[in-house]
Amino acid sequence: MATRRGGTRAGQRREGAERRTQAALQPPGAAEGRPVRRRIPAPERRALILHEAGRLFARHGYAGTRLEDIAAAAHVTKPIVYRHFESKKALYVALLVKHRDDLPTFVEGGQLLSAILEYWLTYVRENSHAWVMIFRDPSGDDDIRGLRRDVNLRARQVLASFIAERAGDSVPADQVEPTAELLSSGLAGLALWWIDHPDTPME
Repeated sequence: MATRRGGTRAGQRREGAERRTQAALQPPGAAEGRPVRRRIPAPERRALILHEAGRLFARHGYAGTRLEDIAAAAHVTKPIVYRHFESKKALYVALLVKHRDDLPTFVEGGQLLSAILEYWLTYVRENSHAWVMIFRDPSGDDDIRGLRRDVNLRARQVLASFIAERAGDSVPADQVEPTAELLSSGLAGLALWWIDHPDTPME
């Protein structure tokens, strides 16, 4: 049987097919020796997009932030962002809704006031964008402005329930809501001050 260096023609064709199959299974760039980026699971990628969106919305406001800037900051393409959020507005709304839904967790579990304050300060440090988006960003349409009001209302409701439960008869019923408003405004002001002075320690 006629042979060539390296085996028969059939063997060479088979080896070539195997090499092409292996190359096709490799991530893009692997064959050329370029670094291969790990494929991020969808929930992790969504969280990354939200994180970068919050950072940019806090810095530039809703009107001043572009979807392509968010994509670039998250190291994804705009089509990838659209897989998770249908628009820039949907991203902004998702961040506000998350903050609104997180509010009751500040006072859950019957913790001591010191533990509640520590948890709240930690949350402020990790989610500073929320306060800036709510209190310092005037841009956005009626839906967004309405959602900001809903978040503020929810904060007062959470605090009012907490005051009524913890204070008992020491705070008259007709003073619960005004006290909650005073606390809500004061805590928002403290959060914004701390955001402006990031080097101030929590303790």
